[in-house]
Amino acid sequence: MRRLETILANIFGVIFLVLSFVVTIETLARKLFNFSIQGADELGGYSLAIGSTIAFSIALMGRNHIRVDVFHELFPRGMKAALNWLSIVLLAATGVLFVAVSLRVLQESLEYGSTAQTPWATPLIWPQALWYAGLVLFMFVALGYAARATYLLVSGRIDDLNEELHPKSVKEELKEELDDFAQRRAAGEAAPRR
Repeated sequence: MRRLETILANIFGVIFLVLSFVVTIETLARKLFNFSIQGADELGGYSLAIGSTIAFSIALMGRNHIRVDVFHELFPRGMKAALNWLSIVLLAATGVLFVAVSLRVLQESLEYGSTAQTPWATPLIWPQALWYAGLVLFMFVALGYAARATYLLVSGRIDDLNEELHPKSVKEELKEELDDFAQRRAAGEAAPRR
């Protein structure tokens, strides 16, 4: 899963790096040459739609989806396991619902030959197909986690279930931030100075 998470994070990064490049070119062209390449806002919308579906999967693999967990740590381990299982099963059901509804949108765009009402007149099936692929990926990742959680619950491995699927605590998030800061600091010190 770590490898998939890294691949998705790189795709996400490339999408928004390209978008920032296009927006920069568009802004400079407008300010300096009174010329617009047209479509930067259209590309931004597509990037946001596709990027967000990729981010769903990345957040799930990193246990970063927001859950209200004020009382979670106070519950007995069995109740924690039940809530952790329920949360991932409901998230997987949400993924299935997203895919079912978005398939209909995709089918309608294909059926009507829909195009964007922009200067590019992009056939909507192309960006929507990428958006749909991101939702399908999220659904499969969520279903995989739900199957794993169900297996752990049925086999009585409550502690493993709680370890793998509990919401991140403040301590865990703080530790991740401090580790990340230490890595950036070490990389900065190791970089050659000019």
